[in-house]
Amino acid sequence: MKIGILRFLGTNCDYDIWEYAKALGHDCEWLWYKDQFNPTAYDRIIIPGGFSYGDYLRSGALASRTPVMASVKQAAQNNIPILGICNGFQILCEIGLLPGALLANNNRRFIDKWVDLEVVSENNYWSWGQQNIRLPIAHGEGRYFIDEQGLKNLEDQGGIWMRYNDNPNGSVADIAGVTQGTVAGLMPHPESAIYEWMGGTDGLKLLRES
Repeated sequence: MKIGILRFLGTNCDYDIWEYAKALGHDCEWLWYKDQFNPTAYDRIIIPGGFSYGDYLRSGALASRTPVMASVKQAAQNNIPILGICNGFQILCEIGLLPGALLANNNRRFIDKWVDLEVVSENNYWSWGQQNIRLPIAHGEGRYFIDEQGLKNLEDQGGIWMRYNDNPNGSVADIAGVTQGTVAGLMPHPESAIYEWMGGTDGLKLLRES
């Protein structure tokens, strides 16, 4: 697959995604935050984790207003699969491509640990093909929030992608990832779980061919 990887000022997981995709045999191209691009030129688009703009103002808020996001919205309209990981998830919620918001962890502290997850809904573009996986998280604003009606809509439409088995941050309904159409977001980092020396290999099945 040909994968476009977004880069913002402050992004720090971009090379992790690049090396991850390359290790699985995919072609990659950088998509700079100041530029727009032709979304139909890519099979997948990934918005990596990190701290775009230093997480000043609100995580993902400034990145969501950059020129590249116009192309990301167009990609969603063209049904190009888009994935946001951690800060990327926050950005997708900020621009309205995914419902809900990511708030400060309920303990007001940065959390860096491995978590056990249940894959609730099968995703046709980003998937593990198994019900239980283990991935690392690293975030200060990873508490997923959505109102009662929004949660019902997610549940009715199969939009809850994965849940924490032991909720680390206070997310509503233990939600760790959501999906809507060809767009998906998750707080855990699959690119940090591809070799045994990292602590696990459950991240390997994310970038499978559809």
